[in-house]
Amino acid sequence: MIGTPLRRLRVAVGLLATVSALAFAPVPVAAQEDGGVSIIRDTEIEAILRQDCDPIFVAAGLTPQNVQIHIVGDKELNAFSAAGQQVFLNTGLIIETKSPNQLIGVIAHETGHIAGGHIARSGEMGRSGIAPLILGMGLGILAAIAGAPDAAAGLIYSSSYFAQLSVLGYSRVQESAADQAAVTYLEKSGQSGEGLVEFFNNFRYQEVFSDEKKYPFFRDHPLSDDRIEALTARVTAQPHFHAVDSPEAIARHEIMKAKLEAFLNAPQQTFVEYPESNTSFPARYARAIAYYKELETDKAIRAIDALIAEHPNNPYLWELKGQVYFEAGRPKDAEPAHRRSVELKPDAPLLRINLGQTLVATEDKTKLDEAISEINRALTEEPDNALGWRLLSEAYDAKGEAGRARLAAAEQNFYLGQMKDARVFALRARDLLKKDTPEWRRATDIVLASKPSPQELQEINHPG
Repeated sequence: MIGTPLRRLRVAVGLLATVSALAFAPVPVAAQEDGGVSIIRDTEIEAILRQDCDPIFVAAGLTPQNVQIHIVGDKELNAFSAAGQQVFLNTGLIIETKSPNQLIGVIAHETGHIAGGHIARSGEMGRSGIAPLILGMGLGILAAIAGAPDAAAGLIYSSSYFAQLSVLGYSRVQESAADQAAVTYLEKSGQSGEGLVEFFNNFRYQEVFSDEKKYPFFRDHPLSDDRIEALTARVTAQPHFHAVDSPEAIARHEIMKAKLEAFLNAPQQTFVEYPESNTSFPARYARAIAYYKELETDKAIRAIDALIAEHPNNPYLWELKGQVYFEAGRPKDAEPAHRRSVELKPDAPLLRINLGQTLVATEDKTKLDEAISEINRALTEEPDNALGWRLLSEAYDAKGEAGRARLAAAEQNFYLGQMKDARVFALRARDLLKKDTPEWRRATDIVLASKPSPQELQEINHPG
């Protein structure tokens, strides 16, 4: 394999450049000229949100696995829902919530919009709708891609989808209906609606601001005294009004916030917010991330190792350790940590992507088959993970399997929405693969799905 891990990751960014400009750091959407949005992927944070959200989805009569939760890398306070059962949560909103119950209340409210059919756009835009725009990266990669120690980590979605996404400014009637539905879902799942009331009360002052000065959430979700009073009356009458967050839920919430803040903020800000005098797990976790962002690899590893000594079966600490080593250009040191993370959480595709990427980066040809196996297992769960397809292409190239390498490159471009490039690679794959094999037929499918020219269609139907 040619080049360091850092250089290879920058290549991945280059492949996305034709789709849209990418946000390498968490920049508010309004500040981006092309309207792009960065979406963060992190196995640990996604797992925490799932624990918070799934009971609400069940209470609303939705199938949890059909509801997609997206974490928007934006410090603005906002959350919104879109057709296809999709919920978008800004990092600014997550960090602003003071308790799990507050965040869950907002999620319950957005679920009310979904279940109530309030979404502006019609038609299905589920996972397959955003699939062409996904680049699967674990939390921690973006800093290396950007080459900047203060860059946030995350998965980057191409902005073209989000630039076209219509986010509905709901009517007051719909807002009230979503409030009441949220209370029903919270009560049905044994939780209090007090957090939602607290959240709205914290921002009651937004009602008097002009739209230009309001947080995006309150532009799209207009507040009023009558609405808050009606919500409060309903909430306080519920049997579970006095239910409180469990210690475990509170701990998860604090970890999620600390991790997001550490990746999104400059290291010095993290050290101020989480000083050495704070010896809690979230604080030490945040400082370890800050050391890594400061490029103090050895100090970051010592901090992570101290956490692992206390929590040896925490897969996310092993993942972070592997990421720190990997981005320091030390894939051989990263390999055992990523292996351990996969052993501890074998059902997490992003962790397998990390391991596969690391195995490829060791440039040890005896590990290529294992790398291919790990990446393929991840792609079975997340077939729209473009980074996985790129790494698979690299691995096949290293093995000398040019046909499969070009097919994987075609898949990568297909899922990035780069249909012209997908078609070019698929046509090359067809020339190199054995005719009528599953791989050859898949290459043909990609060509046919990428709007080929009449001449290209003729070449497919009448080769030679």
